[in-house]
Amino acid sequence: MSLIVTKKGAFFLADTHVRKDPSAEEIADMTLACAGHVGRFGLTPKIALLSHSDFGQSDSDSSMKMRRALELIQARDAGLQVDGEMQADSALSELIRDRVLPGSNLKGAANVLVFPNLDAANIAFQFAKVLADALPVGPLLIGPAKPAHILTPSVTARGIVNVTAAAVVEAQSSPQLAAAAEPGAGLATA
Repeated sequence: MSLIVTKKGAFFLADTHVRKDPSAEEIADMTLACAGHVGRFGLTPKIALLSHSDFGQSDSDSSMKMRRALELIQARDAGLQVDGEMQADSALSELIRDRVLPGSNLKGAANVLVFPNLDAANIAFQFAKVLADALPVGPLLIGPAKPAHILTPSVTARGIVNVTAAAVVEAQSSPQLAAAAEPGAGLATA
């Protein structure tokens, strides 16, 4: 997952760097993991499963994959604000989304954008980063036992600081890692 901070707010994009063509099941797992991680930033996740198709307009493989992912996510967490498959403008504008799907449970602009494949996610991330003059944070790996993240060749000094800060917060929020960091932890006593 990558975070970009723009003048319009913070947006989390997944998966921008790891899985080339995730299955619907992998997208569901990734989405739920992202939702939990976004909560660590003190934000309520509002998730859009993105596609070239808006709510059933196309039966392409990728749009059907995103629809299936939605079913899996809703079965596992019915209270999560998530909808799709939808185009990016529908995800970012409630006005547009209400015209296409008035009954969406997603309110306001989505802040978690889940893409059908790595190409789409990485291209969108790079475009948004440059065109919106956004502050990128990450990519942040989600799921390892200990905080571990990726630094890309284009990372700036500020980017390194941001990723390091995210790793520190993750380490502090992990009970096992926090206990290991306590003074005297792991030292044998007589």
